[in-house]
Amino acid sequence: MDRVTKNFGGLTAVNDVSFEVEKGEIMGLIGPNGAGKTTLFNVINGFYSPTGGDVLFKGEKISGLKPHKLCRRGIARTFQVVKPLQRLSVLDNVIASAFVRAHTKQRAEEIALETLRFTHLENDRDVISKGLPLGKRKRLEIARALATRPEMLLLDESFAGLNPSELNESIEIIRRIKEKGITVLIIEHHMKVIMSISDRIVVLNYGEKIAEGTPGEIGSNNDVIEAYLGEAHSA
Repeated sequence: MDRVTKNFGGLTAVNDVSFEVEKGEIMGLIGPNGAGKTTLFNVINGFYSPTGGDVLFKGEKISGLKPHKLCRRGIARTFQVVKPLQRLSVLDNVIASAFVRAHTKQRAEEIALETLRFTHLENDRDVISKGLPLGKRKRLEIARALATRPEMLLLDESFAGLNPSELNESIEIIRRIKEKGITVLIIEHHMKVIMSISDRIVVLNYGEKIAEGTPGEIGSNNDVIEAYLGEAHSA
């Protein structure tokens, strides 16, 4: 990401932000509400075109490409507010995503079943998605993204609202995603999560990058503590 800026009329939501995410790492993206985190995701994901600067993926400029084209290139994402295909089963939700790569129904179902096993949702395969509790709907959102076979996964507050056991299960899933070689960029307010799984963290405040470093460096950074954390956090 090279000097990305996004304006909405006279409002600058993201201002001159640059950073690189290394292949196979987990990069955390944190900051106060309104800092520009989801706007930045929407620029990376193609929902918005940047006002200035460029987004690059594997060395190629992707700024302005539509989300479905970026998905085919290997970038998938989840959303803060999960929106499954509510009248379809869990399995059919994931099958729909698998068609990004699969050319037959049989292959799409194979990918979907493999993904449900990976995200511990295989026992819910026949459940209509609108009947799932929040924790499993969050996992279904991750499963739908994984079924597109991404190289890079953007997670937008996938841990919000989870109880402690669900948090631990989801943390383990994210670590296993990394083990598969998938790069992860994650927005998260839960410091236990972000400090425990991130290789590096970028901090935004008022649309600008104020810090970048390891969890240990970020947790003790005075600018970050003042703008967001309120107190020091250990990695």
